[in-house]
Amino acid sequence: MEKRNKFGWEYFLIGLLFIFVSLVSFNNPDSSLKAIVYIFAIVAIIKGIFELFFRRKLHEFTSQKSTLLIVLGIFDLVIGAFLLINTNAGVLALPYIFAIWFIVDSIVGLAESDIFKVRGSGYYWFMVVINIIGIIVGIMLLFNPIVSALTLAFLVGFYLMMIGISLLVYAF
Repeated sequence: MEKRNKFGWEYFLIGLLFIFVSLVSFNNPDSSLKAIVYIFAIVAIIKGIFELFFRRKLHEFTSQKSTLLIVLGIFDLVIGAFLLINTNAGVLALPYIFAIWFIVDSIVGLAESDIFKVRGSGYYWFMVVINIIGIIVGIMLLFNPIVSALTLAFLVGFYLMMIGISLLVYAF
């Protein structure tokens, strides 16, 4: 098994992108939901592509294959394409889409977190905590869609900030 000793630029750049999108959500919570739909559709597509490439890198690094990352990558690509093609339906379904996205993404993150034990127990526990918070945020969105629609920019911004920070940590 080969250890990674260099800086991960791809993780760093994607992490910065997620943090940037989260700051946009925090900065303009009253902005148009259509703009949020477009922004998150693009982020979902980029994230799906990244997960498919990450699976290959994960296999090179740990010699383990992850079918869950393929499923999650395709799931993210489908959500992104849906939001780009049908914006009005995306605005109506946004609280539910993000709730399911957060829950599925976090469950897969928890299932895959054992892989990160080779990087150290600190990063492993960081990933476990981040994914548990993601499940909690997803459940909040799922069971309170009206409140979710009103606070969606903050909740999504918070979740994307967590993903961005975890990617930055992994880059180092």
